[in-house]
Amino acid sequence: MARNTQVAADTAAPPITQILARFVSGHPGKGWSDAVEHEAHRTFYNWLGCAIGAARHEAAEAAVSAVQLLQPAPQATVLGRTEKVDMASAALVNGITSHTFDFDDTHLKTIIHPAGPVASAVLALAERSGSSGRDVLDALVLGIDVACRIGNTMYPDHYDRGWHITGSTGMLGAAAGCARLLRLDEQRTAMALGIAASQPVGLREQFGTMTKPFHPGGAARAGLMSALLASRGFTASPRALEAPRGFVQVASDKRTWTEVTDELGQRFEISFNSYKPFACGIVIHPSIDACVQLKAKGVTPEELERIELRVHSLVLELTGKKEPKDGLQGKFSVYHGCAVGLIHGRAGEEEFSDAVVNDPRVVETRRKVQATVDDAIDEAAVQVTAVLRDGRRIDVRVDHAIGSLQNPLSDAQLEAKFHDLVDPVLGAAKADAITRACWALASQTDVRVLTALCRP
Repeated sequence: MARNTQVAADTAAPPITQILARFVSGHPGKGWSDAVEHEAHRTFYNWLGCAIGAARHEAAEAAVSAVQLLQPAPQATVLGRTEKVDMASAALVNGITSHTFDFDDTHLKTIIHPAGPVASAVLALAERSGSSGRDVLDALVLGIDVACRIGNTMYPDHYDRGWHITGSTGMLGAAAGCARLLRLDEQRTAMALGIAASQPVGLREQFGTMTKPFHPGGAARAGLMSALLASRGFTASPRALEAPRGFVQVASDKRTWTEVTDELGQRFEISFNSYKPFACGIVIHPSIDACVQLKAKGVTPEELERIELRVHSLVLELTGKKEPKDGLQGKFSVYHGCAVGLIHGRAGEEEFSDAVVNDPRVVETRRKVQATVDDAIDEAAVQVTAVLRDGRRIDVRVDHAIGSLQNPLSDAQLEAKFHDLVDPVLGAAKADAITRACWALASQTDVRVLTALCRP
């Protein structure tokens, strides 16, 4: 993939901090199409299911235990749990759980998972203040637009340097969403963005550990605190994003400023959000999809000699673990993803448990997967060949995996995924009630009705 770089400091950059602040503070509520509005509901619903689904994970237990050491006031809900904590801690923990299963939304142009930082911060603040569902959705759409437009400006250089872009842009989206919810004016919104610009969080070195989901949680908390500080008159540079020593120019040699300004207020980045059918890194999805198709064609592990993959180099860079030892490592193994796709015909959170990762049948199948780099293949595609013991070769090509923009999950499939995640935590009846509340979020006068449903 061609890398567009610009290494000299840009002293004539447009005033994007102020431009984004004016946009966030002044754009009319529901100032977008019905399609964008529907995608906002889908984004919120998918995020909520991921957060509740991981409520009992050991990462959630550790995070809740840690924030309780602060003796927080019970201001906001830890989704899927009985505890209420202060809103900053709720933003942190819900951001962590929403990304723990690696099952959350993805803005495919930048591979940002935008709802984790933005929705986690916005809902925590909204619960504290009793905001309406309309206000939450407006904050979500605008916050995601800020995070993803800054991501568009810097990707892929920023990501290639080793930043986890979900965290390192998410604090800006969270700050923007919370500033909108607080109804800050243009100047104080700019200060919120400026304060957040000094708090990027997330290194790719942490992938495969609990610290990876900490990144959207940390970004949510940082963005919320930035907006609260700005609301009380705390100041920052009015050029914190674009200045030669501001966030964008320090964190990336690529800065395509037009990605911020083009069609601002007309094109909304939430329109390009996607939702995962498989609980792992997005670059594995085409390979899993192909192996699920092989299973549907009747291929079994017992008759398999090997599986040959041709993939883009990024796939092995991100998910090249040949011998994962636990579920977290399994999410970064294209070899494991192929094995469970062929054996189980799916790759939900259960297929990335420690037990399945170490299942002898899965291990044996995983070792039959051979991956070859071919950068003529798109990052989102794969060519898979199953070579059988009797000499037959069965080919599957996937250019757009299920869950992609070209082959998206339907609302019904999103609901099935939500139930898979939420039913074990809260029960099917509550999951149904939350589903109804989420689809009707725009008409809710107080989001505390929804958050109350999200507690056992």
